[in-house]
Amino acid sequence: MDRRKFLKAGAVGAVAAPLATPAIAQDKRQWKMVTAWPKNLPGPGVAAQMLADRITALSGGRIEVKLFAAGELVPGRGVFDAVSEGTAELYHAVPAYWGSKSKGILLFGSQPFGLRADEQVGWMVHGGGQELYDEMYGRFAIKPFLCGNSGPQWGGWFRKEINSPEDLKGLKFRTTGLASEMVSKIGMAAEAMGGPQMFQALQTGALDGGEFIGPWTDSALGYQQVAKYYYWPGVGEPSSAEECGVNMNVYNDLPDDLKQAVAFACESLYNPVWTEYTTRHALALKKLVAEDGVQVRKFPDEVIAAMGKAAAEVIDELRQDEDELVRRIVESFVAYRDLVGGYMTYADNGQMNARAAVMGY
Repeated sequence: MDRRKFLKAGAVGAVAAPLATPAIAQDKRQWKMVTAWPKNLPGPGVAAQMLADRITALSGGRIEVKLFAAGELVPGRGVFDAVSEGTAELYHAVPAYWGSKSKGILLFGSQPFGLRADEQVGWMVHGGGQELYDEMYGRFAIKPFLCGNSGPQWGGWFRKEINSPEDLKGLKFRTTGLASEMVSKIGMAAEAMGGPQMFQALQTGALDGGEFIGPWTDSALGYQQVAKYYYWPGVGEPSSAEECGVNMNVYNDLPDDLKQAVAFACESLYNPVWTEYTTRHALALKKLVAEDGVQVRKFPDEVIAAMGKAAAEVIDELRQDEDELVRRIVESFVAYRDLVGGYMTYADNGQMNARAAVMGY
């Protein structure tokens, strides 16, 4: 995959003027989907197109969704505001990008030492998460849905080896969401930027390291060309949920069957998107090691311990947030994490540990 084709699409584009009332002719609607990604970027860009196509198909063509990649109508980080304000009908992005709106939003996407992909959707469906998700995004006139997950993200690409927590101090590191707060607490300088911009910053030395998603997407963006040390585990984001946000007024104006079509399009993509990431990450990692000379490294135990201490401080601060809704979100998250995490000791974790002991993986 040629990373250069993604660079222009990641650039900031002009902000479009607000749309008129969505076109409705013979019960047909034309929707604009804006995304945070370069068009067809392996992983999230592919998933965004899948969602646009599925909404169109499940609605029987009564909602025709046209996708606009980052920079085509609005900048990638501007899609939330574009949908909130009615410039576009829906977006595809990740909650980790909207911390400036409310830190409570960040918990719906990923949490340091938090929920895996299956646990994340479990919290939403069975642990009260969706009701809190709706309440928070309702403040911004958006109806939110989870529509995919990248699974465990990686610890990041580094230009130099990491042997202790001291090696991290002062490093300029690209990450996002609550992981930014975690790494800041251990002395790193967290930097926010898009995936293509991360390549350029690593290449010039403006960054010492960074994490984006995982082997499939990362290799398409070419990080292996400018940083050879690839660290795991990605404790900053044990999973990262992708979301669809629909303008609330547009959504509420839909007849019930089309509301169900939109909801089911999002819900039905969660597992296919997640399992595609898992499969393609595994294939890409083999190539990175065998053909690109990437050095896969595990963070030392003392580094993981330092990150764990910092992550606990991040959650404690959220539990004391001045916003009562943020406090309810974090308490719901913690309760579900502890409930299901305790069970996983005997279930998935137990089985994976047994398999590793016998099979070596």
